[in-house]
Amino acid sequence: MIREELLEELDLGRRSMAGLLRKLREEDWAWRPAENMRSVRELAEHTAAIFEVDLHIWQEHDHATIQKIEKRYAELATADELIDAMNEGFETYESYMLGLTDEEFLTKKTTPFYAEEGQTQLHWLVEEVSHFFHHRGQFFTYLKQRGYDISMFDLYV
Repeated sequence: MIREELLEELDLGRRSMAGLLRKLREEDWAWRPAENMRSVRELAEHTAAIFEVDLHIWQEHDHATIQKIEKRYAELATADELIDAMNEGFETYESYMLGLTDEEFLTKKTTPFYAEEGQTQLHWLVEEVSHFFHHRGQFFTYLKQRGYDISMFDLYV
């Protein structure tokens, strides 16, 4: 039940992020709120890639593999292409999580390339929710700063 609830929440995040991406004007892609922060485009790429990238990290792929995936997202030209890739990444991520037995979900530990100690798949799913919603919130704030007519209702579609 926990797994399904968390996946439903991620799906809500995915749908609302797609809605925010659809509102994006091309002239705003290069804008960044501060010199030391991601641009709108960089944040959109990162957020769209989270499902696919993190799944590969949780599955213990090496750093070079992760960089190839991130590069592929950076090469996508439009918001629609980012949305399509994000949707595919989510479907793969969801299939992986739902394909685990209850025991695997609760006890199977995997260790990312950057960590010394592994965590359970439940842990990684909770981290996924946190990671995705953090960046969706950043993206929402970026759009607000650019004067987009958006509200909390755009986050719950």
